[in-house]
Parts: sequence; C-alpha cells; structure tokens
Amino acid sequence: MRSLEGELEADVCVVGLGGSGLAAIHELLRLGRSVVGIDAGSVAGGAAGRNGGFLLAGTARFYHQSVAEHGRDLAKRLYQATLEQISYMMAETPQAIRPVGSLRIAATAEELEDCRAHLQALRADGFAAEPYVGPEGEGLLVPSDAVFNPLQRCRTLSQQALKAGARLFEHSPALRISGQEVQTPKGRVHCQKVLVAVDGRLEQLLPELQGRVRTARLQMLATAPTQARFSRPVYRRWGYDYWQQLPDGRIALGGMRDAGGEAEWTAEAQPSQTVQLRLEQLLRQLGVKAPITHRWAASVAYTPTGLPIAEEVRPDVWVVGAYSGTGNVVGALLGREVAWVLHGARMPGAVWLA
Repeated sequence: MRSLEGELEADVCVVGLGGSGLAAIHELLRLGRSVVGIDAGSVAGGAAGRNGGFLLAGTARFYHQSVAEHGRDLAKRLYQATLEQISYMMAETPQAIRPVGSLRIAATAEELEDCRAHLQALRADGFAAEPYVGPEGEGLLVPSDAVFNPLQRCRTLSQQALKAGARLFEHSPALRISGQEVQTPKGRVHCQKVLVAVDGRLEQLLPELQGRVRTARLQMLATAPTQARFSRPVYRRWGYDYWQQLPDGRIALGGMRDAGGEAEWTAEAQPSQTVQLRLEQLLRQLGVKAPITHRWAASVAYTPTGLPIAEEVRPDVWVVGAYSGTGNVVGALLGREVAWVLHGARMPGAVWLA
C-alpha cells in the first residue's frame, strides 16, 4: 500500500488504520460515504496488530468493578454491546477468530476472592460465566469470549475496504488536523469530517487530551511451536499477565508491565530487558521449554477511569482511543458508533454515543 501524495477529497478522513479505524471505515462505506484512511505506519502496525489477541466482553475494568464504578444499568448495557460486537466481528472475519472462551486465573487468595465476586456479578445479570479449576489454576471461565489473530483481521478488513472503494494510505502521518483538512508530508485530504482512531501516543497527536490520557508500553514474546498446553487464553494476576497458544502450537505471552515501573509509561515501543526477563521467567514457570523466537512492544493509552475517549475534540474532528489495554472489542464498536455520528445519525443499538 503506497503513501499519500497529492490532494484528495472525501466525505471523511480516518486517521489510523488499526481495528477501530478500519471498523469505522467499513461502517462509513456501508452508509454510502466516501473515505480516505491514512496511517503513520502500516495497517495494524501498532498495538492493533501486535497485541495478545484477546476478544473480551466488557470494558477495561472487570464486570463487578464496572458495576461499582458506573452503575449496574450502564455496565450491563456496555457488556451486552461488546458481546454483540464479538459476534459481529466473527461474522466479518471468521477465519481470524476462535470462539474458545477465556480464563481469568487468580495468582493469590485475594485475587481468587475477586474472581468469585466477578463471577457472581456476571451471573447476577444473566451473563455466561463458570467457576474454573484446571491446570492453569483457579478462577473463572467466560465462554462468550474469544481469541483472534489481530494482524490477520486488520489486513482482511483493509483489503475488503479497498475493494469497496476506500482509499487507504500507509506511511502517511497526519501533521496537521482540522475538520476540513488533514495534511501529511506529501499530501492533503480535503474533507467534511475527521475521525482520529489512534490508541498509543494519542495525547501527542491531539495535545488537548494531555492530562486525560497517558501512553504506556506493553510487551510480549512468542515461542516456537510446542505441544498443546492451553486450550483457552489466560488472563492472570489482575490482567498483568496474559497468554494464549496459537493454532500452530506457538505461545504468545505478554504483560509484566508493573515489573517495569514508571519506565513503562513511555511512547517508546522497543522491548526492555527488565520486562522481557520477567516474561521469560513466567514462560518457564508455566513449563514451556520452547525457544523464544520473537520479542516486541507496542504503545497503548490509558485513562484514569478505564473508559475510552470518544468525543468531538475540535470542530468536526472526532476521536476514539485510549482503551486502557483492552481495545480489540471496544475500539471496533466505538469506531462503528462514531461512523454513524459522522453520518449525522445514531447507530441502532448504540450505547456509548446514545
């Protein structure tokens, strides 16, 4: 995919070709809008294609925490909307998604009690969840969750969007953004509306968000194929550790951000020795002896509430991002909802931007 050169016109310019940006582009195309999409790197070259591959219902907070912080009605509506979004994503790119559920595993007795509260809250509101005891440990099973190949999904969506008439450009960073024009190093997009669909470094691209979002580095590693050990993805130690076994037998494991301390609050997207060492120790503690073949990092943005940013930040400039480490489902849903707002309507069943 080439970079943008020259001047183009479109109804909407989408900045960011990750999961949320591509979801918005697809929705805009379905609504009959002309779209230009740009990215500073490649399609899904950031966290959108370099994350743990979890499709978890709900927000960044566990469900019982969301109920306590945001009220049962809102928490329930958000959870149900993300369940529906997972189903929507499975229909869009079934080859990239495996509906195997997910495990939340406790690392301490205190966390096990929290898992039980989590389980009770889900069941109280009619959502599927089961207590779990198995080789991974003790906690709960959420059968409605899934795992996916994030890079495969984004590349599939980008190819579908191109065939449907979108004009997409890689290696075209947005230098200046207004509601009527986005400028890149070698081109300009003249438009009526802009959607900035970026997670990590969001506060750098839109300085008015400084103080409301903060970028962090998430790190992962992957191994050579090994014998089957994990049939479901595992979320452990309050979400600080997570892993899944890919269909070809490789283990993709990430987390340990807390081990890096303040150094992980950075826009730098290179692996650090401190965190990678802890990840490798965890891998061996899990009994995985396969050699490590890849190490990587990506930038994501956090908010104090765990709720994402989804709003108009400048006249005719909307933003979605800052998913606090769990943007695969929420980001895609928000991208779709904002697409309807840019179209001048409300998406049927919208909950975030109702």
